[in-house]
Amino acid sequence: MRLFAPGGAPHFCVRGRTNLRILRENWHKVTEEEIRDLLDALWLRYEDASFIEDDPISVPHRFTGRHDREVAGFLAATIAWGNRRMIVRNGRRMMELMGDAPYEFVMEASEQALERLDRFVHRTFNGQDLTAFVLALRRMGRTWGGLGNFFETRYEATGDMRCVLADFRREFFACDHPARCEKHVAAIERGASCKRLNMFLRWMVRDSSRGVDFGLWQRIPASALYLPLDLHSGNVARALGLLDRRQNDWRAVEEVTTALRRFDAADPVKYDFALFGAGVNGAMTK
Repeated sequence: MRLFAPGGAPHFCVRGRTNLRILRENWHKVTEEEIRDLLDALWLRYEDASFIEDDPISVPHRFTGRHDREVAGFLAATIAWGNRRMIVRNGRRMMELMGDAPYEFVMEASEQALERLDRFVHRTFNGQDLTAFVLALRRMGRTWGGLGNFFETRYEATGDMRCVLADFRREFFACDHPARCEKHVAAIERGASCKRLNMFLRWMVRDSSRGVDFGLWQRIPASALYLPLDLHSGNVARALGLLDRRQNDWRAVEEVTTALRRFDAADPVKYDFALFGAGVNGAMTK
């Protein structure tokens, strides 16, 4: 069974949407070339500036400076779970509490200014967490000259983003902090999927030519990135036969990223737009 009919119309469709159940049952009949064609079509559809407004990446897109985008992006990615509208709204609220100057606030905010953060809450991430994160970012800024320099330097030293993810968490929590904060940065050494960190890395590393990601950290190649795996992208990846593992953990991230590298070794994570967009925006149905 072919994924596309001779005229270009996709099979497995119900009212113009790819039906995941039918596709899941028949994926073994689909050629790898057809899967690549589908993923490329979905990638081109969703990596578009129109994607930004309703996505957490809209928070760092409010700024033009590298350091502002790093701080805003990291904090927005940190709270990126739950309802996307709520994530975007609360991400913008964080920036407002920082006077819409996130890097300056991180590096220079007084004790009195930090108290403004007490009123912030996003699900289980509260003002105490946000204050601790600001202070950790301040220390990293003073030690490393910014988040980007840390990630780029550690990648150049190790050549492996898995090591860099583990190094980052250790460095971020190296100073005194409330123990409750640690749940908000995933631990790769414990098998976590690190979805939010991988998403943040996608934003910072991938080329900016399509106007969505920023391409700020050019000392890290896009080929080194891992998929920000979540419920939506995982469901679509399994339906396409790109992922067998049932849990959305680090082993699943490795499996699906390896599969995506067959389609584009230089930029496998571009297919995050395809998998997530198809799953969350209804291009594919259950």
